[in-house]
Amino acid sequence: MLGLVFDILIYLCLIIGVFFNLLAGVGLLRFPDVYTRLHAGTKCTTFGSIFLIGSVILFGLRYWMLSGTIDNSQSILAIHAGIALAAILLTNPTGAHAIARAAHRSGVKPYGAVVDMLEKPDKPEKTKKKSSVRRKKNVEKQPINATLEVE
Repeated sequence: MLGLVFDILIYLCLIIGVFFNLLAGVGLLRFPDVYTRLHAGTKCTTFGSIFLIGSVILFGLRYWMLSGTIDNSQSILAIHAGIALAAILLTNPTGAHAIARAAHRSGVKPYGAVVDMLEKPDKPEKTKKKSSVRRKKNVEKQPINATLEVE
């Protein structure tokens, strides 16, 4: 009975993971600009990878629980899958941010965008900072005496 529950969970995770990865592929083909394609490619593949790797971890746990013995190959598979999941969760958003930032800095405009809040003005206005210390006008600089007078 426990094996059947594990099998259902494993297949459910596989179906959800494959669905989201296919959805990412459709998003890459259908979306108009780099930003929306990047969004589809990173968000959906990250979510799909969570479920696919979750099914691998469940498979390792199923094999471990039903066999009754500790088999190193299946436990190592589950551990490596967990480490890979952590790496994907850290690097996928970071890479997406770097690509989006590079695209914005190179001048790629979002499709249909009316206002770009990150756009720099063509000619920035020069403003002078007012100093909080007032300086006296026409004051000559006094030379510093190197000798000290002792009384």
